Amino acid sequence: MDARIRILVIVACFFPVLVDCAVRHYKFDVVLKNTTRLCSSKPIVTVNGKFPGPTLYAREDDTVIVKVTNHVKYNVSIHWHGVRQLRTGWSDGPAYITQCPIPTGQSYVYNFTVTGQRGTLLWHAHILWLRSTVHGAIVILPKRGVPYPFPKPHKEVVVILAEWWKSDTEAVINEALKSGLAPNVSDAHTINGHPGPVSSCPSQGGFKLPVDTGKTYLLRIINAALNEELFFKIAGHKLTVVEVDATYVKPFKTDTILIAPGQTTNVLVSADKTAGKYMVAASPFMDAPIAVDNLTATATLHYSGTLDNSPTTLTPTPPKNATSVANSFINSLLALNSKQFPALVPQTIDHNLYFTVGLGINSCPSCKAGNGSRVVASINNVTFVMPTTALLQAHYFKISGVFTTDFPSKPPHVFNYSGTPPKNLQTMSGTKVFKLAYNSTAQLVLQDTGIISPENHPIHLHGFNFYAVGRGIGNYNPKTDPQNFNLVDPVERNTIGVPSGGWVAIRFRADNPGMH
Repeated sequence: MDARIRILVIVACFFPVLVDCAVRHYKFDVVLKNTTRLCSSKPIVTVNGKFPGPTLYAREDDTVIVKVTNHVKYNVSIHWHGVRQLRTGWSDGPAYITQCPIPTGQSYVYNFTVTGQRGTLLWHAHILWLRSTVHGAIVILPKRGVPYPFPKPHKEVVVILAEWWKSDTEAVINEALKSGLAPNVSDAHTINGHPGPVSSCPSQGGFKLPVDTGKTYLLRIINAALNEELFFKIAGHKLTVVEVDATYVKPFKTDTILIAPGQTTNVLVSADKTAGKYMVAASPFMDAPIAVDNLTATATLHYSGTLDNSPTTLTPTPPKNATSVANSFINSLLALNSKQFPALVPQTIDHNLYFTVGLGINSCPSCKAGNGSRVVASINNVTFVMPTTALLQAHYFKISGVFTTDFPSKPPHVFNYSGTPPKNLQTMSGTKVFKLAYNSTAQLVLQDTGIISPENHPIHLHGFNFYAVGRGIGNYNPKTDPQNFNLVDPVERNTIGVPSGGWVAIRFRADNPGMH
């Protein structure tokens, strides 16, 4: 879900499917709402006047129908992040990819079935930077009568992590595009819409999670931030991780989780204290020389019977560059791989893909702040050009001239990707896709580059889950690194962080026709 990068995969084949299920209707009105944070107010774009937006509830195999009506001046579309959209690509939501955006005063009906999925996902705007405030949770409950593969909690709570800018976020990204430089970092992180008390605004309150002694709570944690991976922890309490990206994992205990933008993590928390208030913290992770918002968002785990003016038990947050803490968490994630929820890892591969992910510098005569240059994102040295006709529309109706199918399967220029960059940092620009045959298998290695700077990149694959079979630091070695791949119980996800100066390898089956 990296805001600066777009990978497009086209799977050739369309056919309908009929599913007998319950139907759930939602109405999303996109409206402005005057909102105060950090002791200053501004109008923000919201759904139904809420920040974060409303939670969408469904059960596995339900059909969901959401009528979205746009009442703001911006074009809008909504992406149902992680919902596979089997045969319903028109409802995936990315503007100019699967649909034209919704103009002011118009509506669009999203109609999709949640097939074979259960757990926590999210929805968010998928155009411009509107998703900074236009986002919310998707909670998919198991089929009736089907239990969780872990102890049933007393209560379930959605916890959404995000970023907050004092400025209008559309002005922030527009200024970056005009200048050719990176956009300004956020002014605060938030937990369920609130930064908690900070030095510049000590009077503002934070989110409060009430608990009863002796009971267990399921926290459905979502990172809805635009750009930043976040650490999350609760003072004095262990977190038992049971699910990520709506897939079950082998449970393990930790005091800190790492969650990238677009990822979700479900944890069990046992209220094993007799009383008290305990700090909940969300802080940034960045182990490269890249500017981030250093402000920690705080909330409170509040035991019943504890006075509001009681002191809060604090917890230290990991250092911003705590790579060892991040790696410890990532390496602990393994698929549950039970008889009921097997890990169907592709053992043979039809397509071996190697994508470098990073930055480049292109000419921009109007970019005065950038000295006539613009920093751009690229994959395999291709910088994506947003079309004006939706790609799925162009594919389905055979409209020529909108995209080409020559996206390279490997880097066009070989260099020391994690080391010294090449002298020429210019990228190619184009609207290019890579074509996969229906039901074929793919292995995709995502390699960070050191161009300008190494950096972690959150990458989301629309329409598919994938298995994270390997990762490492430095350049991927196709001869030796696959020997260490986990092809038995690797974690299954829809969003993954490419490590700074390193690589990840994922495998998936192209069983979902459409544009992704």
